Amino acid sequence: MRAITKISRQKRNQDRYNIYLNEEYVFAVDEGTLIKFGLQKGKVLEQFEIDEIQYEDEIAKAFNKALGFLSFQMRSEHEVKQKLLQLGHGEAVIQEAIHKLNRLGFLNDESYSKALLETRKRTAKKGPAAIRQDLMKKGIAKDLQQEVLNSYGHDEQLQLAMELAEKAIRSNDNKTPTQVKQKIQDVLLRKGYSYGIVNDVLERLTLERKEDEWSALIENQGGKIWRKYANKFEGFELHQKVKQALYQKGFPSEIITAFIEQKEQENE
Repeated sequence: MRAITKISRQKRNQDRYNIYLNEEYVFAVDEGTLIKFGLQKGKVLEQFEIDEIQYEDEIAKAFNKALGFLSFQMRSEHEVKQKLLQLGHGEAVIQEAIHKLNRLGFLNDESYSKALLETRKRTAKKGPAAIRQDLMKKGIAKDLQQEVLNSYGHDEQLQLAMELAEKAIRSNDNKTPTQVKQKIQDVLLRKGYSYGIVNDVLERLTLERKEDEWSALIENQGGKIWRKYANKFEGFELHQKVKQALYQKGFPSEIITAFIEQKEQENE
């Protein structure tokens, strides 16, 4: 058994105290642990009590570090656990710290998941599949993922998907309707929307080009295609290669025919 002969406040951290047993420094604790165990000069400590105090202090240190981590933004339990593991705390200590954080309301995966859902919808207009991936990366349980995503209804998804589609239309005014539709599909699928939502969006859009717009489009895209194949083919084979490439891009057959005739006249 050893007795506490001195307790001194640390100079660099005023919330922690150095504990001396028989005039020898043995360990340090924070103020909460000091009060909890009634540590004062003259108190006699058994070794098992010292071990218990130090274990409690480790939990307090992990708890305080987690609070600092949480002070910047909301985090999931998984994120907090990984951070504390990186800082060198043991599993048992971390679990105790996380339990305390949950009990005091500093950690709540349900609230966190709902906030993440709203943030991803608002800032990135993400669909359910992409948000599910985000929740998985944060270590959110599958049943909670589903519960949160159930609140993301079809109408809201369709509204955000339409906004993404309209943006894609504005930024692809040099493309054919077929190309624009493909671009919209690619964007929406990448954002995590289902094929059902994609089809609903495309059905609501009217993508048309006026005659002068078709002329400008085929002059730009068709010119590049013609130059590409003219170096390798000629005559009927050249025409077929160009027709196939332009058709795949969504150009009407009459526009393609007129373009090829024009190119032939230029080369006569």
